[in-house]
Amino acid sequence: MKSRAASILRAAFPFAVVAALWEIAAHSGAFPPRLFPALEAVAATLASLTASGVLPHHAADTVFRLVAGFAVAAFAGVLLGIVMGRYRRAEDLLMPLVSIGAPIPGLAYAPLFLLWFGLGDTGSIVLVAFVSAFPVILNSWTGVKAVKEIWIRAAQTMGADERRLFRHVILPGALPYILTGLRLGLAQAWRILVAVEMLAAVPWGLGWLIFGAREFLNTDAMLAGIAVIGAIGLALEKLVFQRLENYTVVRWGMMAS
Repeated sequence: MKSRAASILRAAFPFAVVAALWEIAAHSGAFPPRLFPALEAVAATLASLTASGVLPHHAADTVFRLVAGFAVAAFAGVLLGIVMGRYRRAEDLLMPLVSIGAPIPGLAYAPLFLLWFGLGDTGSIVLVAFVSAFPVILNSWTGVKAVKEIWIRAAQTMGADERRLFRHVILPGALPYILTGLRLGLAQAWRILVAVEMLAAVPWGLGWLIFGAREFLNTDAMLAGIAVIGAIGLALEKLVFQRLENYTVVRWGMMAS
């Protein structure tokens, strides 16, 4: 119980320090309150927008686009990365395309995808899926390549077919890299989605809320939207990725908890 409380305190300490520094700056008079509101003003706006239903509506639309786009990216990215890692012909064919597409900023694709798929959910979801797939592909490919050849040969010597080889050797060995790729892909998905929502491609969304608040200098509403994005990201990390890690690579002894 004490160790759990100490862990919570350690996790909360950086946030407490940042909050204290923010409050000092906000009340110092160095910045106009409209541009640098105190945390209590941000909290009041957050509560007001939540109670009115506006903030939950924006958040729900953003999460829907994020989950839909990232689910496609995760499935396609892991599949392509594993295929590229296992088969040389697939690697020779796809790696040049991935190498060219990955460094291009996701926002550069936005006008093209919005022209192709139109304004609204479809264009945003497809763009999120396309952009966030690159880190998933590259890390999955790296993970398969990192599996030691001696493990594969030992399994083949013991009579493992391709299905068992994949299930018991390749996937477990590559999983830490795949999870890293999924984390990076999710971060990429967040960035491009919020940016596209700021381009007014959709009528609702946290990016649209932040961009609209900027027009009226509602800094407290902007910060409330940013806080919700951070909270959703933290929830996804703790409830999805950390649990998946604990159930797999930590449980297998491949990674420390």
